[in-house]
Amino acid sequence: MKRRDFIKTAGVGSVTAGTVLHAPYVIGAKKDKITWRLQTYAGAALAEHVIQPQVEDFNRAANGEMEIELYNADQLVPHGELFRAVQDGTVDAAQSDDDSMAAPVDVSAFAAYFPFATRYGLDVAALWHWYGLKEIWEEAYGEVKNVTWLSTGAWDPCNFATKEPIRSMEDFKGKRLFMFPTVGRFMERFGVVPVSLPFEDVEVALQTGELDGVAWSGITEDYNNGWADVTNYFLTNPVAGAWAGSYFVNTESWNKVPEHLKTLYRLSIDSSHYYRLHWYWWGEAHHRVKGDKLELTSIPEDEWQTVENEAMKFWEEVAQKSERNARVVEILKDYLDTMRKAGPPYRYGA
Repeated sequence: MKRRDFIKTAGVGSVTAGTVLHAPYVIGAKKDKITWRLQTYAGAALAEHVIQPQVEDFNRAANGEMEIELYNADQLVPHGELFRAVQDGTVDAAQSDDDSMAAPVDVSAFAAYFPFATRYGLDVAALWHWYGLKEIWEEAYGEVKNVTWLSTGAWDPCNFATKEPIRSMEDFKGKRLFMFPTVGRFMERFGVVPVSLPFEDVEVALQTGELDGVAWSGITEDYNNGWADVTNYFLTNPVAGAWAGSYFVNTESWNKVPEHLKTLYRLSIDSSHYYRLHWYWWGEAHHRVKGDKLELTSIPEDEWQTVENEAMKFWEEVAQKSERNARVVEILKDYLDTMRKAGPPYRYGA
């Protein structure tokens, strides 16, 4: 039957023919809707920026074919068990750094805040897309059963918000700080006592004295999470310039998603990466200049250089853990050397 004859037989005009032809597909898709559970590393207030817009946009664009249910940090499973929860299908997807969710891969040490590996948020995108980290992450997670790594993007720098001021390296000694695992191990060299707590318990721990401060974010999140209300000082020296966080999915769940929705999900991830770049770029400057809750302090550059020098030793120690880690460290060295030689605005100073 010719198409024109079919349209006449169906009793519809050419304008509505497409609707009639597509209607069974849409109805069928809604009937067999895919539903995912996604847990983020972030608490409720932070999730409103780092993932909720993405999920809402995806759900609208999926047009009833798929829906993502979003859960905040520790809401379904404790954060330290999140990777296993993705692996066994308790959740279908996760947004987190590899480090704090205990991903069983050697390269997890480079996620979150690897000391002095980055200076700006764009460093993360450049390293993953143009310096080969994407392929290394695909290789590493290709060895892990039933978890697929999809993408890594940038968040904020790692600074220190504390109840007492930090103006010299001596002031770090004995400070109990909420931190990510790898950067916490690094800062132990300077007398810091890293503490791991459920995200929602941090504010109370600062009030009760269980914590002396946080080194979990930049100043944007200190204000967003309410930590600026229970600390007094913000150290402007960053131990890393951008948090590297990733998106993971349960492989079996991912394989059940049709290609057009996989593409949509990847696009929504990219949209979230973009949103965070400008939200943090705005927030880090805005709250330093116009915020009225935290007094800014700094450690002199020559003294802070000792921390950066120690980080290079730390890199070498991590490189010894595996051949793949050694490849990552060589990439980081090459990137740092390139940025320094490129000069401003890539890097300032020597």
